[in-house]
Order: sequence, then C-alpha cells, then structure tokens
Amino acid sequence: MGARRRARECALQLLYMWEFHRHTNDFDTAPFWAENQEDQATRAFAEAIVNGVIESIEDIDNIIKSASLNWRIDRMAIVDRNILRIATWELLKVQDTPLKVVLNEAIELGKKFGSEDSSAFVNGVLDKVGSLVRKEQEAKGEK
Repeated sequence: MGARRRARECALQLLYMWEFHRHTNDFDTAPFWAENQEDQATRAFAEAIVNGVIESIEDIDNIIKSASLNWRIDRMAIVDRNILRIATWELLKVQDTPLKVVLNEAIELGKKFGSEDSSAFVNGVLDKVGSLVRKEQEAKGEK
C-alpha cells in the first residue's frame, strides 16, 4: 500500500477520534501513533491532512454543504463526513493530486471504513465538490 493511501486511512481514523474530542482540549494523536508504527512520510502526510482539515473545518464544511443539498453535515455518518473532509482538503491544498485520484481514494476509504452505501454517497458528493473547487480555483487563477 502506498504511503499516501495509508496516510489517508490514518487521517480518517484520527479525525474520527477528533470528532469525540473536538469541543475539549483533549485530542492527542500520540496514542494513535504509539499503536500504529508508520514511516515518516505516511505520518507527515496524515498529520498534514488532520491539521489542515481541523484548521479549515468551516470552509471545508461549507463547500461540502453546497455540494450536498439534502444532507446536513451533522446528519452524515461520521466516517462519510470525514472522508469528504479529507478529500475536500486535498482538492483545495494538494495541487499535485489529480481530481480523479482524490475521488478514487475517497471511494476506497468509503468501501473499507464506511457503510454499504458510503462509497456511492461519497462519490456523488465529491463529484459536485470537485466542480465547485475547480470553479473557485479558476476564478482565482489557480491550476
């Protein structure tokens, strides 16, 4: 398994944990890393994802809300919303990862960690997120 795929898996698990500690100052990644011995590249990318998502949570969630008209973020399954957050962050911040790769990786996370319907749900929402992000980047003259 590639370092980035494993990093996304670790980031998803860490964000899942964060959901239960987000309103406290009690979120600590050290126990996770003590249990999951990963190479430096995997750990660094996972930490970048987690920190990036947490720092930009409002912007990321607003983009997801715009793409998922009939779904409130707080009503989505925890796994699904965090897969969407990871992918949205990556679309916004990691310029060297193509949209198709981001979509595929998110769908694979949904298959592995989500419910039976997760991959289809994630695919549908991210397709719209991808369009929104591309339009925003084109308007800013990026990509």
